[in-house]
Amino acid sequence: MAVSRFLGVDLAWSEGRGGRPPNESGVAVLDAAGRVLDAGWTRGIAETVEWIESQADTESALLFVDAPLVVCNETRQRPCERQVGQRYGRWKVGAHSTSLHSPRLAGIALRKRLEDAGWQYSDGFAGPPTDGQVISECYPYTTLVGAVELGYDVERPRYKRKPPPLPTAEWRQMRAKNCDKLIRQLVRLEEADPPLLLCSHPETRKLVDEPSPIKEREYKHREDLIDALLCAWTAALWARHGPTRCQILGQQGLGPGGPYATIVAPARPEQRR
Repeated sequence: MAVSRFLGVDLAWSEGRGGRPPNESGVAVLDAAGRVLDAGWTRGIAETVEWIESQADTESALLFVDAPLVVCNETRQRPCERQVGQRYGRWKVGAHSTSLHSPRLAGIALRKRLEDAGWQYSDGFAGPPTDGQVISECYPYTTLVGAVELGYDVERPRYKRKPPPLPTAEWRQMRAKNCDKLIRQLVRLEEADPPLLLCSHPETRKLVDEPSPIKEREYKHREDLIDALLCAWTAALWARHGPTRCQILGQQGLGPGGPYATIVAPARPEQRR
């Protein structure tokens, strides 16, 4: 049985603390034809798990999450994070460092909750799954520069982090324009294999019909949804093409017998080792 649903979660890495609720997580699900079946936002692990379970109502579903799902190292970076910089640094892509002492480990909590519900974590070394309910880690920036369909041949789109010298007001205007360009690139995936049909759902159609907002809160709302869509499409790409279009960042044999901390990353030939 082929995987029939592809879920993406841009997870808020912190579970909230000091009485503060966690930030929003973007969520999206695609079918095999690239149609967006649902898209929106959740808040907190419990609500995110509830959404995942509601959307994975088939026997086969693949969930890609933008958050560390397995962390075994006491200090420094996970090998998969180090390899992001080594292989995608030329495109201005790097990864945050995560260790067991990091304060933001909501991804581990999400994985464990889903495993308790019957999901299986895959590090990707055995290739894409063909059935079951499977969860893996991805990183949208590697998709943006590793998928040739998106056209970011030189460097990543600047739709997130502000360059230090730039005034905030000027950056927000530039960020919105960069985000609008990114959305136009995503529309091009209608003709890709696998496809992504942004206009197939009311919430994602707004990305196309409405300009990117300037204000911080409204912009972050949009950014989270875009990253969730990238996660879901990366899951579909992995299921469709496997290691011919993607590589596994990380190493087997690190950690207490597995599971191994990995990132499934779309890759051009020149991004591989």
